[in-house]
Amino acid sequence: MRRLCEHLIGQGVNGLTPLGSTGECAYLSIEDRCKVVQAVVDASNGRVPVVPGVFSRSVKGAIDQARAVQRLGADGMVLTLDSYFPLSQTAVRDYFLRVADAADLPIIIYTNPNFQKVDLGIDLIVELSRHPRMAGIKDASGKTGRLLSLSMQCREGFGIYAASAHIGVNVMLLGGVGLFAGPACVLTPENVRLYELCQAMRWDEAMALQKILWRFSEAFASYNLAACVKAALEHDGFTPGNPIAPQPRLADEAKQTIWKILDEVRMEARTYLDSVIGGVAS
Repeated sequence: MRRLCEHLIGQGVNGLTPLGSTGECAYLSIEDRCKVVQAVVDASNGRVPVVPGVFSRSVKGAIDQARAVQRLGADGMVLTLDSYFPLSQTAVRDYFLRVADAADLPIIIYTNPNFQKVDLGIDLIVELSRHPRMAGIKDASGKTGRLLSLSMQCREGFGIYAASAHIGVNVMLLGGVGLFAGPACVLTPENVRLYELCQAMRWDEAMALQKILWRFSEAFASYNLAACVKAALEHDGFTPGNPIAPQPRLADEAKQTIWKILDEVRMEARTYLDSVIGGVAS
């Protein structure tokens, strides 16, 4: 983990977010989550912000995790509400506000209707954005109308981040400030360039690059998310191991497919960037 973080920082990422979906947070014990955060904080050594995921079904569990990552030196958190029973918007509001009041860290709210039984409505997000510790939202809804409403109604300075690698350009075009991208663990310079193209408002070029990178993400539809990224990291000389059981491990044939796609996407992206990179910070 430390070696991967060193590599990512060297490739120009603006921050590190352990314990997301790609990092298999939902499968890790609290002790293991703390080990991961400590390793990433140590590796970063203050060079880039470390904003780990905090993931719980209970207020107490979330507060305990939030205080733990604060003690370990995290710079913020990406706060997720898991759910077993259905919850009202009032209960969801209570979860986020009580965690915000209990730990002295900036919070990125995470909403992902694909994995969560409970989603946050626009009105609730706008209300939460007014809390001084709510720094932004990582939204995986893919609904551009929702994102546009949030960008217009949330308090000034409340950042909107893309949660999916394939809509980073769209989100930033609508006023977003960045993206959290699991594939950036292996397509790192390409995603950094994507962000820089958006910052330079070179939207056509950024979208063309996003389309190239999407081919790697398409593999996730056929294989397990963590397994794909771990296979790609293995291709790059890291030793990430297998997905945590009961997630299936990739067969050797599937790994070969992932590696072939990764190599082809890198080559195509490099060729494209060589033709447009002039004027973009490196």
